[in-house]
Amino acid sequence: MTSIDYTNNNRIKRKIYGIIGAAITLIIPFFLMLDNHNDHLESDQSFCPFKMVTGFPCPGCGITKSLVYFYQGDLYKSVSYHILGPFVIVFCWLTIIVLTTEIITKKEYFTGLLYNRKLAYSLAYFLAFYHLIRLVLFIRNSSFDDILHQSIWF
Repeated sequence: MTSIDYTNNNRIKRKIYGIIGAAITLIIPFFLMLDNHNDHLESDQSFCPFKMVTGFPCPGCGITKSLVYFYQGDLYKSVSYHILGPFVIVFCWLTIIVLTTEIITKKEYFTGLLYNRKLAYSLAYFLAFYHLIRLVLFIRNSSFDDILHQSIWF
């Protein structure tokens, strides 16, 4: 009996952590949007460790700015920073709703979809292809000095 209770408690804890993570993902860009009076996001140094060291964007670079501009209602700017930004918002809200419902009803929903290996590989391939295109455009539109300036080494 105790092993079943232990397993259920771990599942509930993971669901609560998922809800907290999704909420933080939605809340931080919201507060950045409230503080973005003079459009300082355009000129601020990126907080991405990979970009700070190399000067090149990582696959997730731009998602926070994308969420901020989505909250401001500028869908074009949101998608221009990262195409998956608006989808992150939808995914976070769905995560909060589904996990909260699972905790309340004590039933599992969408586990077959969430743990689907084909879907995970498809999303990984899409992100890799999208990042490759972004890197090519970034290198094409930036000089070596621009790339160095976006890192911490300049």
